[in-house]
Amino acid sequence: MSLKFDKWIDTLIEEKGYDTEHRFEIEGESGINSIPLGCVVDTIKQTTANEQTAIKNMLVKIDFKNGDCLDYFRHLAWAIAL
Repeated sequence: MSLKFDKWIDTLIEEKGYDTEHRFEIEGESGINSIPLGCVVDTIKQTTANEQTAIKNMLVKIDFKNGDCLDYFRHLAWAIAL
């Protein structure tokens, strides 16, 4: 867990104006999962330093190209869907 990364991702969410209660509807093996953005972010904060670096690099690229980071967060939500 990196406090520097935690602060960075929290700042990104805040600056983008994303609501951490925003929900992604993901089809999992158990059916539809309603996963809040906050849960996705909390899970990202629990990953390894290498995974956090890769996630940060991707989010920076998306943001630089004026893409929607929520699409990437939705992609990451698939990993925690049941």
